[in-house]
Formats: sequence, structure tokens, C-alpha cells
Amino acid sequence: MDRWEMPSYEPDLPITEKSNSRTRDMDRAQPEQLVQLLRDCDTEIFQHLWEGGAGYQGLYSDSVVQTIVHVARNVEEILKCPEDSLIVMSGCGTSGRLAYLLATSFNRLLKRLKKQEEAPEDSPHLGALNLEQVCAGKRRILFIGISCGLSAPFVAGQLDFCMDNLNVFTPVLIGFNPVNMARNEPIPGWTPTFRTVTERMLQMQETHRAFIINPAVGPEPLSGSSRMKAGSATKILLETLLWAAHTSALSHTHTTHRDVLNLLRDYEHVHRITYSQSDQIAVLVKQAGSSLKKGRHVYYVGWHTLGVMGIIDASECVPTFGADVGDICGFINEGYAEMGNAEGDLSSLGPEFCIGHKDFVRTTLPNVTESDSVIFLFTLGDDLHAVEDLALCVKQRTLGLYAVIHASGPHSVPDNIKEVFASVMTFTWPSTSEEENSFLRTLQVELATKWVLNAVSTGAHILKGKIYRNYMMDLKVTNSKLFRRAVSLLQMFSGCPEELCHGALIQVIYSTDQPTEEMNTAPLTEHAHTANTSSKVVPTALLMLRWRCSVHEARARLDGHMIIRDAVEACLTA
Repeated sequence: MDRWEMPSYEPDLPITEKSNSRTRDMDRAQPEQLVQLLRDCDTEIFQHLWEGGAGYQGLYSDSVVQTIVHVARNVEEILKCPEDSLIVMSGCGTSGRLAYLLATSFNRLLKRLKKQEEAPEDSPHLGALNLEQVCAGKRRILFIGISCGLSAPFVAGQLDFCMDNLNVFTPVLIGFNPVNMARNEPIPGWTPTFRTVTERMLQMQETHRAFIINPAVGPEPLSGSSRMKAGSATKILLETLLWAAHTSALSHTHTTHRDVLNLLRDYEHVHRITYSQSDQIAVLVKQAGSSLKKGRHVYYVGWHTLGVMGIIDASECVPTFGADVGDICGFINEGYAEMGNAEGDLSSLGPEFCIGHKDFVRTTLPNVTESDSVIFLFTLGDDLHAVEDLALCVKQRTLGLYAVIHASGPHSVPDNIKEVFASVMTFTWPSTSEEENSFLRTLQVELATKWVLNAVSTGAHILKGKIYRNYMMDLKVTNSKLFRRAVSLLQMFSGCPEELCHGALIQVIYSTDQPTEEMNTAPLTEHAHTANTSSKVVPTALLMLRWRCSVHEARARLDGHMIIRDAVEACLTA
């Protein structure tokens, strides 16, 4: 039994916010150890049943599998009678990005999915309003809300709206905490809490009017970073139920327990294949970490959905590690035309919105140096001439050029491609000739790439010194959930009461030792909006609390430590 499975381990925290006892000192680990730790943590996704005192249900638990079957059968009915019907997936942060990717991919097959882009997290009213607008005129809707920690008010508002309109909606919730660990704090301007919403859903699940899919996949390797295990598990669950429903609808059968189990086992096999390349992943972690430590950059240059995976991974580094938007960047071959977003080309909004290969060549490549790392992401089915041409251009600027390549069956990477890169990581997958099986393989290749990139970006920021133990000490406080997480971190490491920690955070966010009454009483959403442009908020507040010093003095002390752990330990031993 792992420590976190015991009810006495961090009892006040839900599973998704607990620290993982495996990774307690990951900020001191070397690249090879880091990859090993991430592999072990990702293995927890596929536990059959958590056998600790709490008795958590796992991914393979009968109750979880059977709920997936029920939801898949709802999807089948929509696919068989698509008129006036819709499947909507919605989430915030990582959940929203993955929902958008999956809707884009499955729309090629299903035609009835509605893309819900990443949404603001803190407004249940906005969630309900958006859902009502998206679904106007539809008579049957399967709504899948994703909230890894069972905490996002935006999704809670949508689920509550669905339950008030069961004549049209069937609500589904995907998350990774038990219902009794759902967020129960009051939501400003709204009566229910997320927990009361889930409890209401749980009652409706008895009559199959609502469904909750919430296996425990264990604490994240980096505490609270749901982009990692929870993001991977979200992708696995959504693809499993959608794919099972699609194949059953085509064959005029019903999704079975065995169908779901076989798909889940396929994804577990993808996990084994991915981490069979642990040594090569460690090479990328080391190189990316070296680039960031030198104040340089890591660039993901991808084709098709692998390019999307690169963009998603890069975008998540800013809130997770307090990183600059240019530290890790992702690019995709056809830019916004490949993404299919409703707003079209957004590159006019600024350099950080330039995501196409042409943008990379025109605006980024001229500034690339030998200290940068460039990682290509592609399959042997992509345009290898375009890959080689672009790689040769990059090689003129840096030898720090690497490739993650996916091959099918007997096909091997051509020598002219291998020779361009300093290092090549090749995944070889069993060949498949059928178009639909090829689509499923694409989904699995995306997941393998996600695991690799999560390791690269997480490991690189750890090597740069951006975390303390396995905590996101330098996180961006961009929403109410992260504000509360920041207060919890300050309580943990300062030993001060919540009120003092809350006050110190306000002082740092507004850069003043004497906050006004208006600042002190502003809603958390306002604090988060102001903090969005601030850096090192939590470490600065911690130093203030420990040294009883001003905001200015704390920042001056912090500037003397590039490594977050060094700064924190200097503070704790003072």
C-alpha cells in the first residue's frame, strides 16, 4: 500500500491535491531518475483497484467500466439517430484543451461532437449560459463535463443546468476524486457547491439519468498538476467510450464490458511502449533542462495532432511553473488551419500566438542559438521532405536538434532523416491497414507523445529549479483554485494560520505592504486576474511570512536564489 492510500495521509486534501510520496525529493533527481519517477507515477493510472483503507475504485474497477459502458451506449443512440442531437465536451485548463483536441479528431468520424474550447474556470453562470447557447435547437444532448479535481465552477454550472433539463440533457462528469472529496467551498453568487452537484448526480445515476466516471489514479507526480496523470486519464477515458460507441454503432451491436476492458488494456500497452524509451526520454529532459538553465528556449516543432500535443504541453508550463511564455513553445505545420479553431488565425494578437511552421522560420529561427533545444514530432506518414528541409534549416542555427518519430510496422526511419538530428527517439507500432484502426493508432500515438513531452517540460523545469520537493511553488495564481492552492502551500511551509497566509498573498499580488480595504475584500477572481502578470508570488509571500519582512525586502532576498528549493530552505532555516 502506498502512503497516500491511507486515510491518515494528508486527510484534508482530495486525492488530486495530495503530494505523491514517490516523488517527495524529485527536485533533487537527475534526468534518469526523473523519468523513472514519472513512469512509476503514470503506472498508477492503470491500477485495477486501490486496496488501501479508503477502498478507492480504480480504472479497471467493475463500477467504472460499467459506467463507461452505459455512457458509450448513450453515444451509440446519438450516432444511430443523429438528427437534432449533439455530444458536448467541456472543461477548463488542461481538460478544456483535451476536450477541444478530441472533439476535433472525433468529428472526422462522429460528426455530432461540439467543440468546447478552454473556458474560464470560476463562473458557473457563464458555464450554464455557454452551454445553453451551444445547444440551442437540439432535442437530445449528451454533455460530458471534465473537472479532474471535481472543483471547476464553470463545469458545475453546466452540470446543474443539465440536471434541471433532463428532458434534453444527459449529464456525464469525468474526474479523479471520490464524490465526498469534491470541492465543497461556497461559490460566489451561486447556491450549490460542486459537491452538492455531484451528490445530486450520484442519486440520478441510480436511474441512469446522469453518470459519474471518477476512478482514482493517484496523486500527481508534481502535486496538483492535473495536466499530467489526470490529463492522460481523461484522454484515455474519453477516447475509450467514444471509440467503443463508434465501433458498436457501425456494427449494429452494443458496447460491452469486454470492449471497454480491451481498449483500456491497449492504452496500458501504450504506457509500456512509451517508457521502454526511458533512456532516450532522459536525454531530451537533460537537453531541455540545460537550455532553460542557460536562459534559452525549448521548441516543439510538430506535424498534425502531434503538433497540437506540443502546443498544449508548452501552454501549460506558464501556469504550472511560473514560466515565461517563450520558455517552451509549440509549432504546428499548417498553423491555425490545422487547429480548426472557430476564431481563425490569431497570429495578429502577438508573437506568442504565432504557431505555424512558417511563423517559426520567419520569426523564431533567426534567434535560435546553440543553447536552444528544438524537438521535432512526426510520423513516417508525414511529409518527410518537408521534415528534412525544415530540420536542415534548424541545423544551421543549432546542433541541439532532436526527433520523436512514430513508425508503423516494418517501416524504418530513412538514414537521411536520422542523420539530420543529434538524437532520434523512434516508436515502432504494429502496422494496420484499415482506416479506422489507423485512426485509433493516431490517438494512441498522441498519448505516447503527451507522456514524452510532459516528462521533457516537467523535467526541464525541475532541473532549472522551479519546484520545491514535489510542489509547484512558483505556480501562476490565475484562478480561484490556484489561489486556494497557494494559500495551502503557504500554510504548509510557513506554519502560519490561513488568515495571515491569505493576507501575505494579497500584499504580493498588489505589491503593497498596506492593502486597501477594496483589495482585501475583492473576490478571488479579481485577485487571480491581477496576479496573472506577477511572478514568484508564492515564494515571495513565504519569505515575507518567515522573515516578517516587506514585499520589497522579500523580493530582494528571493532575487539572490535562482533555485526555488535553495530560496525556500534558506527561508525555513533562518
